[in-house]
Amino acid sequence: MKKWMQLWLPVLLWVGMIFYFSSQPYEKQDMRPTFAQYVDEHTVEKYFSWVDFRYVGHEVSIAHLGVPGFLEFFLRKGAHFSVYFVLAILLHRALSHYSMRKGQAVIFALLLTAAYAGFDEVHQSFTKDRTPLWQDSVLDTVGGSFGLAARLLFMRLKRRGSAPRI
Repeated sequence: MKKWMQLWLPVLLWVGMIFYFSSQPYEKQDMRPTFAQYVDEHTVEKYFSWVDFRYVGHEVSIAHLGVPGFLEFFLRKGAHFSVYFVLAILLHRALSHYSMRKGQAVIFALLLTAAYAGFDEVHQSFTKDRTPLWQDSVLDTVGGSFGLAARLLFMRLKRRGSAPRI
């Protein structure tokens, strides 16, 4: 039981945190007022006014979103990526302790990460002012893939004795 807790409790806590934040309406997570108060908009405009692209059919640019909205877009997408980066690492860590080949643990961790990303977007569809996007599930899965790659690289370096001390 102790080993199970050490392996799976971090996964369950992380998934619970994702679920909690997905349960919040957008207005509770709106970072635009904070950015407007603390960020020098002229500096951001100076360096990033050239950025202009479409995400899910919407323009992402300072001209369209304003500096606070522009920064919030990248903060939110960065959160998607990084939260699932960590989830995949935690899942792989837990799954690696079962008798399966190394590749199977990687595949299962990635499949579980992708499945939870999809579930999370469905969950958001029931939350006020939240928009479920399959594109965010893809971003989450990419984040998970990078997390797994980082974990495997770290494990390889550790076996060689050249991993950085953390």
